[in-house]
Amino acid sequence: MSTLTHFDARGQAHMVDVAAKPATHRMAIAQGRIEMLPSTLALIESGSAKKGDVLGIARIAGIQGAKRTSDLIPLCHPIALTRVALEFVVVPAAGQQAAHVQCAATAETVGPTGVEMEALTAVQVALLTIYDMCKAVDRGMTITDVKLLEKHGGKSGSFVNGT
Repeated sequence: MSTLTHFDARGQAHMVDVAAKPATHRMAIAQGRIEMLPSTLALIESGSAKKGDVLGIARIAGIQGAKRTSDLIPLCHPIALTRVALEFVVVPAAGQQAAHVQCAATAETVGPTGVEMEALTAVQVALLTIYDMCKAVDRGMTITDVKLLEKHGGKSGSFVNGT
């Protein structure tokens, strides 16, 4: 089993030293969703939400969140992102499945450390923005299933989530 990298030999938290790691192209994709009432989803789709273009604003918020990851998560390195992209899929209620918006974020860099946290942060911030913009009509929305789908690059190579 691997050891946790954010602790030194004495068990003290520290930022991992990446100085000796080579700069390589790194990419990560994360996803999550926000479940809501069908009427809330209809507002988002129609573009008639009181605060404006919900998905457009959530996309910008997600990009901004990825850029600010190291400000939010104490041991993350500030990294130069080369690309952040968010995609949304609107899914109407069907059977047991709740109406929801699916969000996928891709983050890329060329550097000595990965971008998994940036992709995950982008998804969370985008989904929180949807919640914020729609809470006046639906306070029962639920953010769920946020996870890393895949990552590529670096010493550990590729990871593809099998779930």
